[in-house]
Amino acid sequence: MAKEKTVYVCSSCGEEWPKWTGQCRSCGQWGTLEENVVLAKSSARTTGSGTTRSTGSYGRPASPAKPIGHYSTERAVRLPTGVGEFDRVLSGGIVPGAVILLAGEPGIGKSTLLLEVAARIAQGTAPRSPRVSENSPGLRLVSADSETPATVDTEGKTVLYLTGEETAEAVLSRAKRIGGVAENLYLAAETQVSQALAQIETTSPDVTIVDSIQTLTDPTMDTSIGGPAQVREVTARLIDAAKSRHMALILVGHVTKDGAVAGPRTLEHLVDVVCQFEGERTGELRLLRAVKNRYGPTDAVGFFQMVESGIEGIEDPSGLFLSKTAEPVPGACVTMSLEGRRALPIEIEALTTPIAGGSPRRTVSGLDYSRTAMMLAVLQARLKLPFGTLDAYVSTVGGARAVEPAVDLAVALAAASAVTGQVIDPGLVAFGEVSLTGEIRSCTAVSRRVAEAARLGFTGAIVPAAATRDLKAPRGFKIQAAANLREAMSLALRRAPASPPDCEI
Repeated sequence: MAKEKTVYVCSSCGEEWPKWTGQCRSCGQWGTLEENVVLAKSSARTTGSGTTRSTGSYGRPASPAKPIGHYSTERAVRLPTGVGEFDRVLSGGIVPGAVILLAGEPGIGKSTLLLEVAARIAQGTAPRSPRVSENSPGLRLVSADSETPATVDTEGKTVLYLTGEETAEAVLSRAKRIGGVAENLYLAAETQVSQALAQIETTSPDVTIVDSIQTLTDPTMDTSIGGPAQVREVTARLIDAAKSRHMALILVGHVTKDGAVAGPRTLEHLVDVVCQFEGERTGELRLLRAVKNRYGPTDAVGFFQMVESGIEGIEDPSGLFLSKTAEPVPGACVTMSLEGRRALPIEIEALTTPIAGGSPRRTVSGLDYSRTAMMLAVLQARLKLPFGTLDAYVSTVGGARAVEPAVDLAVALAAASAVTGQVIDPGLVAFGEVSLTGEIRSCTAVSRRVAEAARLGFTGAIVPAAATRDLKAPRGFKIQAAANLREAMSLALRRAPASPPDCEI
């Protein structure tokens, strides 16, 4: 009979300690160690495939080592999901045997996105039907003791969708709404990891999606559901199954109020890919970012839009963050901001009003508040613009977030345009970091920003003078170099019908 022992588990990071201390020495949090009584671990561990893997020092290895040249990369060919923006973030598709963690706030659309991915993989090249009748066959509800049907759509892959947060019928209803019912897309509602592994054993899927990892439990563990110890053990067992079967595994993860992945920190170390699904729940735009990727770069960003029928990828998001005004108005300037490897045009708008009394007010949306306040201070100190007597409101169009230093110049020009009443040519873009002395410093990927601006129809750009040495202008595109804010303002601002206030430029 297995012996019991008492350990102290950190509720923040999941680390176990033999004795209680006030502070967890792993994550540094105070008062997070909780007492747990567990069974002493045996010398053998059961893997997700049902085999027993010996952990003894004299056991025979389950998979003998071979010279590295004897391995083949044929099984590592990526599986395109059919969702272009999802594949973009994963560098072309899912690697068989990879474990992917998708995290995001509640209600952001994680389940809808992954159901779309599951349907596309299962359908393969077969055409999708926008609507499905109530009695249409396809997405089948399976139980742990059912058998895999002999008829499988050879054009797609077998996908198993395990839900622990919703009923199977609720997922089926959403699948019909997005046109995601497929013959070899299997669905089961499970909350115990043993039953989830039984489903994997029964259906032998190419891809398994677990929604979500915090809802799966191991009844043999005397710990809270969704706690660090539970999440770590359940994840480890699922990863064993994925690696032994060469099966891709996608896990949905919750996030904390600070935006971090809920559960032990080791969860992010166990998986191969960590993706963040971001966006405002009140808006339609969603962004998918890879913050960890063992099989590719992490500088790609996928754009999605929530629609009535589900979710759609946005291949060209260049027009999302620009206003639709026909005539140029004071206080608007376009910049080219990097989102991963993409250069996106983002319009920055500024508005100033006389203060009613007290200290001037600064309201910022979509930008870094500290850097925006710094730009206003630089304009007042170096160019004598009277921001000390004005309330200033600075925002991006379309709810975009532009927090890199390269947007400093556009923020400064938009604010200067607002306070002087002069306009900036809407065909002009501006980017560059601005220092406290008013100097314009170079930024990354200048040539990429210029090339994308030219492709989108802009006619010119104001860029840092230090970045023009090897910079080539596309045909019909004018590059203007500025070494400081005064030079940039003389190049960008032009008279508008409205008479500007008495300001020194």
